[in-house]
Amino acid sequence: MTDARMNDLAFLDATAQAELVRRQEIEPGDLVDAAIDRVERLNPQLNAVITPMYDLARAATKGEIPAGPFRGVPFLLKDFIAEYAGVRFTEGSTFLKDFVPDEDSEFVRRLKRAGFVIIGKTNLPEFAIGASTEPRRFGPTRNPWNPERTTGGSSGGSAAAIASGMVAIAHGNDAGGSIRIPASCCGLFGLKPTRGRNPLGPHYGDLFSGVVAEHVLTRSVRDSAAFLDAVSGPDPGDPYGPPPPARSFVEEAGSDPGRLRIAYAARTPLGTDLHSDCAAAVEDAARLCEELGHEVTEARPSYDAERFWQAMTSILAVGTAWGLEDWSRRTGRALSPEYFEPFVWAFSERGRGIPAPEYMLAVQDVQRESRNIARFFEDYDLWLTPTLGQPPVPLGMFVIRDGATPEEALEVRKKTATFSPFTYIFNGTGQPAMSVPLFWNDENLPVGVHFAARFGEEATLFRLAAQLEAARPWKDRRPPISV
Repeated sequence: MTDARMNDLAFLDATAQAELVRRQEIEPGDLVDAAIDRVERLNPQLNAVITPMYDLARAATKGEIPAGPFRGVPFLLKDFIAEYAGVRFTEGSTFLKDFVPDEDSEFVRRLKRAGFVIIGKTNLPEFAIGASTEPRRFGPTRNPWNPERTTGGSSGGSAAAIASGMVAIAHGNDAGGSIRIPASCCGLFGLKPTRGRNPLGPHYGDLFSGVVAEHVLTRSVRDSAAFLDAVSGPDPGDPYGPPPPARSFVEEAGSDPGRLRIAYAARTPLGTDLHSDCAAAVEDAARLCEELGHEVTEARPSYDAERFWQAMTSILAVGTAWGLEDWSRRTGRALSPEYFEPFVWAFSERGRGIPAPEYMLAVQDVQRESRNIARFFEDYDLWLTPTLGQPPVPLGMFVIRDGATPEEALEVRKKTATFSPFTYIFNGTGQPAMSVPLFWNDENLPVGVHFAARFGEEATLFRLAAQLEAARPWKDRRPPISV
């Protein structure tokens, strides 16, 4: 295959790649070899892929690939939650060493049935905790738009891989913005589905009281919709599930959204600073939505933002403590602070110090404020905000050094809250939300905008996202570090 042909493939979306395979215009092995070559060329600059799976991928293309909607399409798996039997699983941590699971997660089983060929695993912060992908074990992932800036976290390795053209689609998961934050930083489309839409089994049914969601980051809206069609749905034994969709999400992405009632806000719920570029991005998106015929009003939910934030922080701290205990039990190894990064250990210690009744009060507070937020969506179809409070920040801003004082750790935590003041809200409520790449600042850095919909209404998001993609296409934007 010529270099020109290979580079053409790099920026085709996954749907188009699968169509080439269906029409027998290209073999899955050629798609996979081309993607592996791109990873090998770009990864030394970006550090997006931490575990190559090239031999497994090539062997898969020589066998019977399931005839799913993405047959033969190369895919990268984030090294968190989703376990692949026989391949090391690290969650970005020294503690796990080179733990090797003996069975696939249900999510991975569905990926394989959809026809994807997994060629490697992507970088992430230790235990996916943090808004920047800079684990001590693997080093930082660099942003293809500016290698001195963050890709966001925690799905930063996947985001860098897609933005640079290594693959068209890659795995992400989201407990406080971990799909949408890197989508904003890297100029991609990133959807967090409704709570329970995608499976977490067999090891987990409900992570952190339901705040964690599995999905992907993509370049195109239709890829995200088609992926959700392919892998979503209840798994036997799931603790709950969202309402089933009325029709396929791909159909929704091709449908007229009608006249939507969109509220927008350029102020953060906690009153933290908002960078002028992020304010400009949301104002620009509001004007675009108005030009497309939607009813756009400046408004925001009435709820106790401070109580919600504090309760979510407690839930995540307890979840971190549980995560470490879970891995201690699975590996049979005792926990000790030298195996963990300072913030992860400190956050887990905070979680261990929260009594069970206090944890349940935090869950109660989130659920109470979620009802207040849900009432807002009786009057509006969508809430529009910036995805982040700042454009991609320099690497190192959120790293806590060994021996840092509690005051220094708190200061880094405040910086994180300023950077990501919106996304975590919809992990708490369970509503679907998306980051859309409509704006680039004067430094040519992407600045995403964020839309949230009612519980179970990914369809509304896909309809609007496809309309925005058609009105202001982003597919031809290329970062400086790319194929």
